[in-house]
Amino acid sequence: MLSKRVGDAIVIPGLASAHSHAFQRAMRGHCQRQQAELGSFWSWRGRMYEIASKLNPDSMYKIAKFAYAELAMSGVCAVGEFHYVHHQASGQAYDKRTELADAVIAAARDVGIRITLLRVVYERGGYAKDLSPGQERFCDSTLADAMLDIDTLRTNYADTKGVTIGLAVHSMRAVTRSSISELSSYAKKYSLPMHMHLSEQRRELEECLAEHGTTPVALMHQDGVLDKNFIAVHATHLAEGEIEMLGNSGAGVCICRSTERDLGDGHCEADKLVAAGVPLSTGVDSYAASDPFDEARAIELDQRSCREARTVVADATQLLRVASENGYAAIGMHGLSLEDHVTLDAQDPSLVGLANDRLDDAVVFCASSRAVREVDVAGTRIVNSGVHREYSTIRQEFETTLATMA
Repeated sequence: MLSKRVGDAIVIPGLASAHSHAFQRAMRGHCQRQQAELGSFWSWRGRMYEIASKLNPDSMYKIAKFAYAELAMSGVCAVGEFHYVHHQASGQAYDKRTELADAVIAAARDVGIRITLLRVVYERGGYAKDLSPGQERFCDSTLADAMLDIDTLRTNYADTKGVTIGLAVHSMRAVTRSSISELSSYAKKYSLPMHMHLSEQRRELEECLAEHGTTPVALMHQDGVLDKNFIAVHATHLAEGEIEMLGNSGAGVCICRSTERDLGDGHCEADKLVAAGVPLSTGVDSYAASDPFDEARAIELDQRSCREARTVVADATQLLRVASENGYAAIGMHGLSLEDHVTLDAQDPSLVGLANDRLDDAVVFCASSRAVREVDVAGTRIVNSGVHREYSTIRQEFETTLATMA
């Protein structure tokens, strides 16, 4: 059991959100009405591009700071930021090429949570497609430019406590096969976490088959990309045999149920992944919601609905480990979950009357972020009485920023 009762509190290890797009917190509530143009992932993506086009270093910082403060008040102590907005809206690089990445890292540091900045490579609009309007600021002129930025970030933050640098491939549709192989070699050389949206959408599979004659995970297996530092994000639509490929390679899968539900992506077969030995982690992704407890239990509960059975993926202790230890490991912070602590109010209505030998069950299947009382990261308290130490200021800056972007 990972939870322990201390007086009127329940203490658990630090929680991690291994997949985040912080700027998308600005979209919450704007993409839910039942209109034709919001009817699919691909139309939702257009709205996301609209928000991304309005970002500048200051707004990126203030939106990310609020997103991370909300995560902290929900019990998240470490975040993996899948960062792909790099340049000006025109596509021209900033004079300081890493300016937007630096803004995101500064936001996490000022909030007090740990961050792994996963610098994303994005090269094209899709298989045999030019860039769509809005994608220009995601892309670099050359792969060498992107890798130079990764080098710069690694050098600049090498001795910065609480900051880790990794890399990411946006997706099969956005990056060429040869570039993925080169990035994989770089990640392996320096033992960096490497993340990738993989098998998220059915159209992605169709385009990969058209271009390469096989499915995304099978292609990554064929090219030797999969290893213990590789995280497949979503893995919603896996072909026969791909689960075993992931398990045999040691690669992990990050499941983001609040976003996958919100976008109608479908669901991965988490029970089969666990049976194959694939380590799972969770991520807030698009900030449709910011509740790490729900992200963890949804892995199990959604599978119960599909299988019409109970406890089909993992028990509560295993799920809590997914949200904590596994999440930290997925973003290159192995073992640090035990250095951080989340204190829950045992008198919160969701947790009252529970036996000490069932605390993990209560935390995973009953608690919500409302029960979070204190959050300590690397020995520093950043949340007290359920509120971040600078929440009022952070909220006001966020609201002002949203108003200027409207």
